[in-house]
Formats: sequence, structure tokens, C-alpha cells
Amino acid sequence: MFSKILIANRGEIACRVIATAKKMGIATVAVYSDADKDARHVKLADEAVHIGPPPSRESYLRADKIIAAAKQTGAQAIHPGYGFLSENEAFARQVEEEGIVFIGPKHAAIAAMGDKIASKKLAQEAKVNTIPGYNEPIAGPEQAVEIARQIGYPVMIKASAGGGGKGLRVAFNDKEAFDGFASCQNEARNSFGDDRIFIEKFVEQPRHIEIQVLGDAFGNVVYLNERECSIQRRHQKVIEEAPSPFISEATRKAMGEQAVALAKAVGYQSAGTVEFVVGKNQDFYFLEMNTRLQVEHPVTECITGLDLVEQMIRIAAGEKLSFTQAEVKREGWAIECRINAEDPFRNFLPSTGRLVRFQPPEQTMFQADTSKRYGVRVDTGVYEGGEIPMYYDSMIAKLIVHGSDRQDAIAKMREALNGFVIRGIHSNIPFQAALLAHPKFLSGDFNTGFIAEHYAQGFRAEDVPHEDPLFLVALAAYMNRRYRARASGISGQLEGHEVKVGEQFAVVVLGAQGEHLYHEVSVTDFEDKSGSSLVTVGARSYQISSNATLGQIRVQGQCNGKPFTAQVERGTPKNPLALRVAHNGTQIDALVLSPLGARLYQLMPYKAPPDMSKYLLSPMPGLLVDVAVEPGQKVEAGEKLAAIEAMKMENILFAARDGVVGKIHAQKGESLAVDQIILEFA
Repeated sequence: MFSKILIANRGEIACRVIATAKKMGIATVAVYSDADKDARHVKLADEAVHIGPPPSRESYLRADKIIAAAKQTGAQAIHPGYGFLSENEAFARQVEEEGIVFIGPKHAAIAAMGDKIASKKLAQEAKVNTIPGYNEPIAGPEQAVEIARQIGYPVMIKASAGGGGKGLRVAFNDKEAFDGFASCQNEARNSFGDDRIFIEKFVEQPRHIEIQVLGDAFGNVVYLNERECSIQRRHQKVIEEAPSPFISEATRKAMGEQAVALAKAVGYQSAGTVEFVVGKNQDFYFLEMNTRLQVEHPVTECITGLDLVEQMIRIAAGEKLSFTQAEVKREGWAIECRINAEDPFRNFLPSTGRLVRFQPPEQTMFQADTSKRYGVRVDTGVYEGGEIPMYYDSMIAKLIVHGSDRQDAIAKMREALNGFVIRGIHSNIPFQAALLAHPKFLSGDFNTGFIAEHYAQGFRAEDVPHEDPLFLVALAAYMNRRYRARASGISGQLEGHEVKVGEQFAVVVLGAQGEHLYHEVSVTDFEDKSGSSLVTVGARSYQISSNATLGQIRVQGQCNGKPFTAQVERGTPKNPLALRVAHNGTQIDALVLSPLGARLYQLMPYKAPPDMSKYLLSPMPGLLVDVAVEPGQKVEAGEKLAAIEAMKMENILFAARDGVVGKIHAQKGESLAVDQIILEFA
């Protein structure tokens, strides 16, 4: 077994590998860029080596620097994680040639399976079901249109070296095929240094289901059941679960056996994933093979009880698989939510900056410890006070739960999301809460078009209807009374003007443009139960109890005998006196006033915000990579104005209506803040 390994990655996956290495008694070496000098993976590793500036191409994609770091520290093996160089055949070969072990498949297997065109040919030879398509590199957009017509729309345009949703477009007509080819080629060239593109038939209403495989150097290959990955946004997975609520035992077995056949055909050694697209009749077709550890590997670990990182390390060290196919378990149900640094209410634009608060829910399962199951696990590479840099992907953490069945797992995940405190940047937690509450998701009736179908106009607060909105009002009143009770006990108050706690309140739920909702509320403490109160909102009554302390955002307690987890904090961007209450993805801002105070508040005039419609504002922090217009230029609605790059994605800003460009306020190459003015219209 190795005594020291280097992790050629960053973030949560680097931390994940370190956890297993420590369990196995293996020393670890981290690598880091300037942007990651204070990152969590650097702190957790036994040693750390600086490898360059923040951009990936100058640090985490520099094979020479990573190999030099391994030699410098005496690391015997390199674990690539996922992304970056994990599926780079040249890197794996170079590592092997330098006498270092690559903790992953052999470079020949990466070359064969990492190339989407070559892997499809191999799949056909191995008698694996494949989708109709054109498997040769395409010369240009004109040829792409011709091929798309021959196959029949819709078609999927994919970069041969693509992954992570980059270098992929779906085209439904000639124009989309022409434009999509150019976009895919540009993204692939920039992200992977390989601009080969191929086209295949797009299966409508598809499920994305993948099979996890493990192979050793002795020809043994097993499949570890499937993962359901159909909940995707722009071809990037949002929620993953294992097993799938859709496929039958017969389909599972058939897919698993084909995945094993494919892995054996290339002499696969390590953990790998064979991805399939599955039609409504459970007909399935090979998509691609990921020759690395997947982001969503924890759900497989939960249901099988296996540590996949440990298996990778043992296989790389020359050990045989210690179990057979018949011994692979499938216990309970696991779900993973990707918690990303993005604002779901602003079209999921990236959100970077400092994590002012980062308090994950309490963990009862842990990385690298497969003895503790049926609970909550958080895989992350960040910490409170740390930075989410603009140079890398948007993932903050992976939230994983393991339940006895799917219903139990969903309930656990909703409660865990309620208790996940993130402040300083935006996260997609409200969107995840909405997905988990959607009737179609609850019934398992969804496909890869689920998000595009149900959130075609974007995501709004109204998309998360609360099953009992008055509970949020009651909780605001309950917590406010606790605040007042604490304030009433402060010494030194002026006699005759002490803080009165009171029992009668008015909760004003603040709405847009001064459209507020007023609720008459009474809060009465139970003398025999510390921290318990009866809250009455109109005709509804709530008996609420909690031990939450003042200033603590996460509030756990019971309401009418049932446990709950919510978030309550004082002060909002618009009103420092308001209470912000969040539960099950729904959020309200409320003022808790005396009845007289509420009547006076109703008389306050509404102050409209300034009109910013003549300005183009940056919707997110990022790098201004292009200003496509000039002062005096006439533009039409839908015309490109500028492009901003953040978290490895380019975001195009378009004109909302016809107009004439006035002044340009920001220049190409400038780093922008949220709502910074880029240009104004005359």
C-alpha cells in the first residue's frame, strides 16, 4: 500500500480523497493555486505545494507542475479527483512514465473511453446498445446541419472531449444546429483543448441513468447498481439518487451487465461510470463512459456500504476486488443535492464572495466511514469565513442523505436543507427545496426535461408554495416574543419605560411595492413548559417550543407535536428591523409590531426604487470579457451587448428592448461587482 499520495485537485473532492487516505493511514499532499492558498483541502492535507496563479490553465491543468510536486514530496501515487486532468490520457500516461501510480484507469482505457466517438465504436463492438448518430469528427457548421437533417431533429451536438455540461447543445432546427456547432466547438477548445464535435439523435423524454463499475488488474469487474441523474439544469445534474425510482430489476441487471461488458472490453481498472439514456419504455442506449470518480458517488456509497475512493486506491495498489457481484448490496435509498453558489432568483447566475456564515446541518454519516448509514452527510471544500472564488466551478457542498426508502430519504433531505445556513453569497437551496416538494418528483415521474418544462420562465419565490404559510407568521411572532422577553430582563432600564413583552402583536409580511399582508397574532407562554408558547394567527393555533438561542439562525423545535427546522434572523437588506423566516424553501420578511404600531405603519408612504431601466447592470460578479457595442450604436431587443465570465461559464447579456447605446461605463477585462453599471442607453 502507498505511504503518501498527492491529490491533483481542489475543493470538496480533494477533501473527500484526504478523508479516505487518513482512514487508511496514507499521508496526503495537496496542490493549490494563489486563489486557494487558504482553502480547506490545503489545511487538511499533511503537505501542500503551490502550483501557480488562479486560472486553471496555469495551475490545476499544469501536468508538469503537478508531477513535479509529487516528485518533490515523494508521493508514490496521484489521485486526480474529477474534472481538471482526471480524464486526460496524456497526463495519466506521463504520470505512469515518471514511475508514479495514477489512481484511476490506465491511460489506454482513458483514451478509448474518454473520447466520445471512440467509446461509442467500442460500445457497439461490445454489443452495448448505442444511439443512432454520426461518429466521425465534423468539419464545420454546414456539415453539422446536413448530418442533423439526415439523423432527424432533435439532435444532440457534443464535444468529443466534453463533460460537465460544457460543449453540448440540443438543436431542434437548422439554425440551432448551425449556431450550436460553433458554440460547442468554442467551448470545447477553451475548456478541453479538443474541438472535435459529433452529433447523435436526441431521445425525447429521456431518463439519465448511470451504472457505477469497479474493475481490478485481474480482470474482475462488478457493477454497483445505478444512479438516477435525470434532474438536470442545462445538462448539469442537480439532484441524484440511488436507486432509480423508474427502472425495473430486469432493466437494472441488463444495464449493469452491458456496463461490465464495456469495461472488460477495454481492460478497465478503477472506478468508472457508464452513462445511459433510458426511454419511457425502459429501452436504454449508451451515452458515454466517465473514466473517473463521479461527483455523485456518495449515493452509491450509501446504498452499497462501500468507500469508492478506498476501492480506487486499493485497485491502483494492485489489490484484487474483495467482493463478487453477488455480494454487492442495495440497502435503503440515498439522495444527493448539489449546493451551488448561484442565485436561483436571478436565472442561476454565479454568486462569488466570502462565506459570512456556513453552518451545514448536523452530520450523522461521514466521508470514508461506511459503518454509519441512514442519516445526513456533507461533502464540502469550504468553511465559514472562506472565499468562493470566481475561477472554478460553483459547488459549495454536496448534501447527501440515506433513508430506509425513497419517502424517508426525501423527508430527511428537506429537513437537512432547512438547516443548511449559508450567508454572504446566494445558493440554490430554495430551488432544491422546490424540486423536492414538486408532485412529479415525489411520484418519480420525471425525465431530463423536468426543470426546463416546469421552470421554463425561470425560478420565482411563488414556485415554492408552503403547505402552511401561517406557520411562518407564527414562528416570526414566537421568535420576536423571545427577543422581547430577553430584552425585558436587561438591567438599568429607565423606570416606567421598561420593555414590555406583551401578548398581542401584528405581523406585517412585507411584499413588493408596498403590498403588505397584516396578521393579528397572540403569543401566550405556557408556564409549565420552558420555551413553549401558544401562538394564534387568526383562527389557526400553533403550539411552538424551541431551545434556539438569540442570534442563532437555525431554529429547531416542535410545532403542534411535530419536529421542525427553520431559519430565523433579524435584519434584511431593505429593513434592519424585519425578521426573515425561511422554511421548506419559502421565505418571508416580516415586521412584528404592536397593534398600534401596525396601524401607524399602514400610514407610511411607499417609496419606489429608482428607475434603472436605462442601464445595463452586471447581474453577477465576474470578468467582463466582451463589450459588443459602441456609443451611438442602435441595438434591437435580443441583440448581444456584453459577455461576463465567472465560474468557468460565459454569460451573454442581451438587450431587453430596442434602443441607442449612450455611454460605456466598464471596459473589457474589468472585474465587475453585482449591479455594477456596464453601459447606459441614450
